[in-house]
Amino acid sequence: MPQAANPLAQGLGVRRQPDPCALVVFGASGDLTKRKLLPALYSLAFRGLLPKRFAVVGVARSEQTTRQFVTAMRQAVKQFARDPFRTDVFESLAAGMRYVSTDFADDGGEDSVGQTLDELDEARGTGGNRLHYLAVPPQAFPVVVREIGERREREGWARVIIEKPFGHDLASARELSASVKRWFAEDEIFRIDHYLGKETVQNLMALRFANGIFEPIWNRQMVDHVQITVAESMGIEGRAGYYEQAGVIRDIFQNHLLQLLALTAMEPPIDFSADAVRNEKVKVLRAMHTPGPKSVVRGQYGRGWVEGEEVLAYREEPGVDPRSLTDTYIAAKLYVDNWRWADTPFYVRAGKRLARRETTIAIQFKSAPHPPFESIAGDGLRPNVLLIHVQPDEGVSLAIGAKVPGAGMSIRTVHMDFLYGGAFREGVPEAYERLILDAMLGDATLFTREDEVEEQWKLVDAIVGAWGRDRPTFPDYAAGSWGPARADELLHRDGRSWRRH
Repeated sequence: MPQAANPLAQGLGVRRQPDPCALVVFGASGDLTKRKLLPALYSLAFRGLLPKRFAVVGVARSEQTTRQFVTAMRQAVKQFARDPFRTDVFESLAAGMRYVSTDFADDGGEDSVGQTLDELDEARGTGGNRLHYLAVPPQAFPVVVREIGERREREGWARVIIEKPFGHDLASARELSASVKRWFAEDEIFRIDHYLGKETVQNLMALRFANGIFEPIWNRQMVDHVQITVAESMGIEGRAGYYEQAGVIRDIFQNHLLQLLALTAMEPPIDFSADAVRNEKVKVLRAMHTPGPKSVVRGQYGRGWVEGEEVLAYREEPGVDPRSLTDTYIAAKLYVDNWRWADTPFYVRAGKRLARRETTIAIQFKSAPHPPFESIAGDGLRPNVLLIHVQPDEGVSLAIGAKVPGAGMSIRTVHMDFLYGGAFREGVPEAYERLILDAMLGDATLFTREDEVEEQWKLVDAIVGAWGRDRPTFPDYAAGSWGPARADELLHRDGRSWRRH
């Protein structure tokens, strides 16, 4: 059997053409479809990466015709796609678009969608292959999945993409998995975390495993600590109903942040197949200690200034309980209890209304044991840091010590930078482009597996369980700051500090 090509070492080129198929988007009238899904499909069409026989079916409660849906998607593509608008490209995509206005939970909902798909099989040659995208509230997942599953005997292959959050805790995640797996096998279930589709996140593995200089020093002997930051300057954007139930620990920590940690800490996989990569991530998650109360800080933003504009406190946001104890910030000191990382702290933080939008992974190496110029270096020389910028400016930066030009031995920290925008002519693909294409190809490498989700929820449940015993004083950090002072103390106790750039 020939060895499979490495899916992480390639750009969005044609590894193989996806099978003819129809993409069915449930919740097609929502922002996700307009801002991400249709612009991603357009960019794939722009590059000739979609199957030649392809269709898109939008399903939602909103009353509109297919023509109105196509018109709305045209505007969405013009506004949000990364590629210039070309009428011929969009028209080729629009020719396979249909819209079904229905509540899928109704008895007739499944019939309306099924009839439309059957018609597209004839008109577009999609061959009965279905990729179902659930961009609907989590409570609707079981109903939609059941209705999809009951049509499987009349179809070719069927796969389902499920947006986060996958459950609210471990028990609900297991219940949801059971309902989905009644109809779909694990290799047909694609639990999407869009962070895993970002080029820089994928490049983290290439950086480690394709370069002989990094992997030998990627361990507790050489690394002092790791910092992972997922900071957002925006607030909850009118999502009080969701956020009051989730908080930042379920919205960001449980998925994005723990996935970044797992990719940073994982062992080299035997190959880059889906199971090999996800096996190594699961090992990291299983090796993590549950942090004690002193190793976790939660916070909630108050009034402040963000990008020159005064913004409301979280408790003043529309729909939020004025006495809410929902977390909008979390910081934690975590440990991975294995041979590579024993006693090496991973400091992680995520929050809303912070100073700026930024996602970074900082690998700080130990200081040189005996620099002969230590007395003359002063404050200008800091430990080596490998900084991986996930967003917004994708790239990698390595901080090293260098001599300042001129007489004498004066040392200062400088940076060697690699930026995607400068190194590659091709624009950086949006995460959803890669993920939708992979799902069409049946490649689950960049999607989370059931056991990954369960391990993430076990850690979150343990942290949230400890929170139930205290009554924090909120708000405790100003919007536009870097979080509560207690988060700084978390590192100061260890003689360290958060990176500020």
